[in-house]
Amino acid sequence: MNPAELLHPVFDIALEAGRRIMAVYRSADFGVTHKDDASPLTQADLAAHRCIVEALARLTPDTPILSEEAADIGFDVRSRWTRYWLVDPLDGTKEFIKRNGDFTVNIALIDHGYPLLGVVHAPALDLSYLAAGEGGAWKLVDGQRQAIRSRRTPTRPTLVVSQSHQDAALQRLLAAAPPHEALSRGSSLKFCQIAEGSADLYPRTGPTSEWDTAAGQCVAEQAGAQVLQLPGFQRLTYNRKDSLLNPCFAVLGDPQHNWRSLLETVS
Repeated sequence: MNPAELLHPVFDIALEAGRRIMAVYRSADFGVTHKDDASPLTQADLAAHRCIVEALARLTPDTPILSEEAADIGFDVRSRWTRYWLVDPLDGTKEFIKRNGDFTVNIALIDHGYPLLGVVHAPALDLSYLAAGEGGAWKLVDGQRQAIRSRRTPTRPTLVVSQSHQDAALQRLLAAAPPHEALSRGSSLKFCQIAEGSADLYPRTGPTSEWDTAAGQCVAEQAGAQVLQLPGFQRLTYNRKDSLLNPCFAVLGDPQHNWRSLLETVS
């Protein structure tokens, strides 16, 4: 199946995972534990993981799956993959625990190091973003689908940043930025703000993992944006190294706008 043919079945999988997340969200006890890196884990993460992995295995039985909740696959194995699914069953677990709605299901298809299909679904907001191949990017709100594009940078741009992860490097960048509006969002919704033209730059100086970014990157790129690693300004890639941590990066809604001098401060 080509990416366009896979997109709607994968969206259905994300919707079902979202329903399972919301069942936990409406409960009194999230069953919060913590991983070795001290990041939180809930019953919703695990329920969504099981739902997605089982469904993707049925949909494309010969395609490997790398999920945040089953990431102990060595690079000696992963390096042989040319195409695989990259999944964050619940991106924004901290936002989920805070009950602020800014959490997503992220499902991406990676092909030779780059995202070829991306689904970002925010179940608490009834909001989804989809992209596949060269077919553009789409937003679905309350079941209504519309094409989206990133915008040309306005005179007073909007910078979107992480709601829960801000560090000194980001504060220095924001202080050096030209006059701008500031917006904070959780999860992959920051990529989607760029993709739909409601924000212009998303600088990320704090840690992220590959499953945090792949689906959002696909949506943003298919909407006309660029996702560039910092320093170096090269396109953000996947499964090219042993570590699954991303470098610093930035999402530029308008590739023609000169953000380089500002972003060169990030190392």
